[in-house]
Amino acid sequence: MTSTTPRATTPRAGKEEAEAARFWRNPALPGVDLLKARYVTHRFTRHVHEEYAIGVILSGVEEFDYRGARHRAGAGSVVLVDPEQVHTGHAGVPDGWSYRMLYPSVQVIADIADELLAGRGTPYFPQTVVPGSQAASLLRAAHLAAERGDDLASSSLARTAFGALVRHHAAYRPPRPQRSAGDEAVRRAREILHESLLDPPTLEDLARAVEVRPFTLIRAFKAATGLPPHTYLNTLRVRRARSLLDSGTPAAQVAAEVGFTDQAHLNRHFKRIVGVPPAAYQRAGTYKTPPSNRT
Repeated sequence: MTSTTPRATTPRAGKEEAEAARFWRNPALPGVDLLKARYVTHRFTRHVHEEYAIGVILSGVEEFDYRGARHRAGAGSVVLVDPEQVHTGHAGVPDGWSYRMLYPSVQVIADIADELLAGRGTPYFPQTVVPGSQAASLLRAAHLAAERGDDLASSSLARTAFGALVRHHAAYRPPRPQRSAGDEAVRRAREILHESLLDPPTLEDLARAVEVRPFTLIRAFKAATGLPPHTYLNTLRVRRARSLLDSGTPAAQVAAEVGFTDQAHLNRHFKRIVGVPPAAYQRAGTYKTPPSNRT
């Protein structure tokens, strides 16, 4: 068995139960991040992941915006969010929701699809919420095994769960049409933002650099990425912050290195996207908040 970080203590059940979340990795599941959480008042801002977001709702209801619609996922449902697709997340009922999430890399899912479906390409999941499927039980069991450090069980169950989702719920996108002038402007704007985390341009300067008008850039950028340029920049900063934290950079130093004005700004944006604060992410530990005052 592989040793993992100590298991989080479970808060007492009930309406006043504190929020709690634990983010970690297990070497038996390379390319897969793990999150176990209960949220009541926490709200995920509009954001994207480089990875797939695949999870099972344990209790309550999560409500989230994704692909132009609002979705509700109740206990026993599997949630499927594709990489680089904008989504949110918040409680759909007063008592919040609890879930176990797995974030497999694109390569992990592509390799499984290649093995099972003979190289049809990288899949996506048209159905966002899958109620009452066998995959829910498999995902929960895989997550529990990873938490216990049971390498063979966690790797076997996770692969079986991902395989079942690919077989029964995946589809493949047709080839993209030829790029337009707007697509090229967005591509160049994204490159500039990737290189300008510490000193980003104004919207007007960015538009001039890619030779379009500011409102044209906003519309094209949002159509291509789902986010306006300034929100996309914060997503890049959080992504870079994760990389620095993974490499061992102290959390207190990361804010300045990714362009946030101070630690508080990093904490706020990081938790809105990742679900845990930077320090908790780095130690793959647990944070708890005081009980909600909601009645």
